[in-house]
Amino acid sequence: MRKKYLIPLEVLGIFLAIVWLAPFYLMVVNSLKTKREIFEDTLKPPSSVTFDNYVQAFSELDFLRTFANSLIITVISVVLIIIFSAMAAYALSRAKGRISTIIFFVFVAAMLIPFQSVMIPLVTVFGKFEMLNRAGLIFMYLGFGASLSIFLYHGALNSIPRTLDEAATIDGANRFQVFWYIIFPMLKPITVTVGILNTIWIWNDYLLPSLVINQKGMETIPLKMFFFFGEYTKQWHLALAGLTLAIIPVVIAYFFAQREIIKGVSDGAVK
Repeated sequence: MRKKYLIPLEVLGIFLAIVWLAPFYLMVVNSLKTKREIFEDTLKPPSSVTFDNYVQAFSELDFLRTFANSLIITVISVVLIIIFSAMAAYALSRAKGRISTIIFFVFVAAMLIPFQSVMIPLVTVFGKFEMLNRAGLIFMYLGFGASLSIFLYHGALNSIPRTLDEAATIDGANRFQVFWYIIFPMLKPITVTVGILNTIWIWNDYLLPSLVINQKGMETIPLKMFFFFGEYTKQWHLALAGLTLAIIPVVIAYFFAQREIIKGVSDGAVK
């Protein structure tokens, strides 16, 4: 009887896997075609495989520099979001009171504010302080990413008893040592979650870098990819090749870190 119920689930799982993999298939297959072949049939495999698109896309994207810009911005932003959000959530969760509750709900309410409603005043203010550059972009990411991260860390910290803090304090640890050496390692599952969510968001973001970065040579991958789409022409063959190049380092990074990511997510689910 159980096998009869498993068969529909297996079929559903295969169908969902095909749906999930379809965009990757279209991207990779069409990146190996000429521009003419793409418009003739997007689903059909290429009649003759060509890597000219990758060579041209690599050159026009100035890929090494653009990739380095995206990597620097993403890594620094995510690290700062994790550090400051974890510290803020710890302070708010341990200092129970009316003020800390109000501050926490302010952070939660900030998640409901659409970016489009504040982007013009934000860019105007940062322009006055001459921070429309990479440092200013990282600072903005810290501000926009802190609300959700603090909310997630705060929920995880509520499940950690305060007796651990008290025991460490009795042993002679100060508050800074209590957090970094005892509490923060216990937040590893939620740290993995926060890191993944913010990495995906920052790596793929186009709108904020397009408003902030106005220096040539500082473009991120999504920003540079826009140049393949002009007013009168769309270079899909180069754009798809560029996208494939952009995700290869991410796939390689996930391959080496998958054990840690899966462990963190599963530990968080069990917890």
